[in-house]
Amino acid sequence: MKKSPNIPVLYYPLWWLLKGLSLLPLPVLYLLADFLFVLVYYVVGYRKKVVLQNLRNSFPEKSEHEIRGIARAFYQQFPDLIVEILKLASMDEAEMRRRIVFSNQEVLDNFVQQGKTVITMGSHSGNWEWILSAGAVQFGFPAEGVYKRIKNPFFEEFMLYLRGRLGARLIEMKDTMRDFVRNRKTPRVVAMLSDQTPPYGEIQFWTTFLNQDTPFFVGAEKLAHTFGCPVLFLDVAREKRGYYRLTFDVLSDGTTKPEEGTFPITEAFARKLEAAIRRNPANYLWTHKRWKHKRV
Repeated sequence: MKKSPNIPVLYYPLWWLLKGLSLLPLPVLYLLADFLFVLVYYVVGYRKKVVLQNLRNSFPEKSEHEIRGIARAFYQQFPDLIVEILKLASMDEAEMRRRIVFSNQEVLDNFVQQGKTVITMGSHSGNWEWILSAGAVQFGFPAEGVYKRIKNPFFEEFMLYLRGRLGARLIEMKDTMRDFVRNRKTPRVVAMLSDQTPPYGEIQFWTTFLNQDTPFFVGAEKLAHTFGCPVLFLDVAREKRGYYRLTFDVLSDGTTKPEEGTFPITEAFARKLEAAIRRNPANYLWTHKRWKHKRV
């Protein structure tokens, strides 16, 4: 790839170092991940207090021994995620097809064949960064994703490169409404990570999630109602190291309108995600300060 003019010259060595590392086979990169696990969990203790507190609050019925077991399992998977994301810089379509399986793609295909834009509501479970690229490779129609700009110019450009090199299209969050208006007649899938925390002044919806008052973004639901989009929940199961199975679950077919001030799609998403996390707690990203806002 040509050097991007959007990257300061200072960052060029890092760009090529990361691309070079990505050429290593995943089994070799997993050896690096094993080393990172020891460093992150035992030496640095990266956000360990945040992780343990999140787990204690989310699973008050579990013993401290169980909580620490989930935390350790999470930290074992976390470095895998890092090297897997790095591998996107060189992974080809054939390997992506082998490692990501959509168990019921016909659910998505059915809506797209009707000429609709479908919104998928995903989360920070498993390897969320591979999913959009896998869709671009396997679906046979446009796979697009909404993203939030990264402040660091290097990582902004590098992540855009990783996410788009297999054919996915990225939509910056602030441009989402404009993009939906412009492409309202284009059959496609638009992926949104819907488990992030809204800024306090933008909160419009609260629910009880993992035993805690939790706010959610409602942008996906508003877009669905405005443009008549079906909405699917995307469940991510980690089958083994480097292999994932994804399942679609219909949250809305895009034909119903809720009562004013209610957000049934977002509520349904929260319930589906909670059930998925309870099935495999270590699969979720616990380092995030998800519950930093309190309901007044």
